[in-house]
Amino acid sequence: MLLNTLRQRFWPIRGRDLVRKVVDKCLICFSCKPKSIQQLMGSLPAARVTPSRAFLKSGVDYCGPFYVRPPSRRGNSMKIFVAIFVCMASKAVHIEMVYSLTSGSFLSALKRFVARRGRVTDVYCDNARTFVGANRQLQEHKQLFDELHRSEDLTNKCTKVGINFHFNPARSPHFGGLWEAAVKTFKHHLYRIMKDTLLTIEEFNTLITQIEGIMNSRPLTPLSSDPADVVALTPGHLLVGEPLFQIPEPDLCETPINRLTSFQKMQQKIQHFWKVWSSAYVGQLQDRQKWPMAHPDIKIGTLVLLKNESTPPMKWNLGRIESAFPGRDGRTRVIQVRTANGSYRRAITEVCPLPIDDVIEANRSTSATSSILIDQNQT
Repeated sequence: MLLNTLRQRFWPIRGRDLVRKVVDKCLICFSCKPKSIQQLMGSLPAARVTPSRAFLKSGVDYCGPFYVRPPSRRGNSMKIFVAIFVCMASKAVHIEMVYSLTSGSFLSALKRFVARRGRVTDVYCDNARTFVGANRQLQEHKQLFDELHRSEDLTNKCTKVGINFHFNPARSPHFGGLWEAAVKTFKHHLYRIMKDTLLTIEEFNTLITQIEGIMNSRPLTPLSSDPADVVALTPGHLLVGEPLFQIPEPDLCETPINRLTSFQKMQQKIQHFWKVWSSAYVGQLQDRQKWPMAHPDIKIGTLVLLKNESTPPMKWNLGRIESAFPGRDGRTRVIQVRTANGSYRRAITEVCPLPIDDVIEANRSTSATSSILIDQNQT
């Protein structure tokens, strides 16, 4: 329409390219349809590719709410949530019921998780208020404990047992794809089994525990390339040495003891599982299914629009990038944006840089050319 309007009075050379360039640099048109930026998908964190005890480094996320009945089957239905802990190395899952979104309720679930799965050194999660509040409470408890016990040996031991929280940027679920996929798989099984049935708390707890066993029996990679070998490596192999749900084996009670496997062979078998995990499974994780191309890093001081799904693009807040947080590969995927309402940490996919820098550079080049022509005319 703009090109046709111009052609009523003028016939610009390469008018289509000229109109496209002007429209792309128009701030009003850009605000109506902003374009976010991308970067090459980052490398896997060390916790994903380093063999370690199951659940030593875990990710966690909530899903729900779900409605259940009291054990007596009387009274109104109650609302509960589900916390899913995912092992960063083996993809094994641990599911806990949570009765509220408070930090205290999450801490109780975390204590149950540690009591059944062992000590956890690192917890990866989004920056929901529940997790941030739990991290704050743990830090306060540790500080009070250090103030009461000034012994250096005791303090060092407690520091080693501490849990480190790693938070993702706000509104960036793709930073936690591991536990987001676990939540999706959990809901896939839950909705197909539960359907519209209103279960009691005991029935619901039994159901989610069975789903946990199913998820821990998922195949990760074949144990060998032999076509006759139908056994696949599962998270259950790395937990208990075999899938949690497997085909029943024959009774070995009548088998002579000299034909049974020993404890050392069992340990060797578990080490073989980790060897297959390192050689076959980790290699599959290196493929970048999304964002395969590298792009120039966004510069500090760039004017951007801050995405907000609850408002139209024309009303998005305007901000300026005040700092960047490069990853281990040196590429920036998280930035700090200063707006009129405060400072926010966001992923680069949540901001849309305004095409104003190119306009400034074009004006500068035009001004430089004009000054050169003026000097030549004066000469």
